[in-house]
Amino acid sequence: MRTAQLTIGGMTAVHAVRALWTAFAGVPGIVRAEVEMGRATVEHDGTVTEAMLAEAVALAGCALVAVREERRLPTL
Repeated sequence: MRTAQLTIGGMTAVHAVRALWTAFAGVPGIVRAEVEMGRATVEHDGTVTEAMLAEAVALAGCALVAVREERRLPTL
């Protein structure tokens, strides 16, 4: 499982949070997404690329500014 911390530009209204969350729901491989004004945390299965995230963000009318990927080791 991987976690991507996204910095997002152009989120000028609260409705952008819901639009972005909905856009992430359509990306295969995303398991969970938390969206706040100007940022998002996305958990995915490792198949999601930065281009896929940027496309989802653009679909919501925003711009992907930065991505920081974290890889978590599975718990036993």
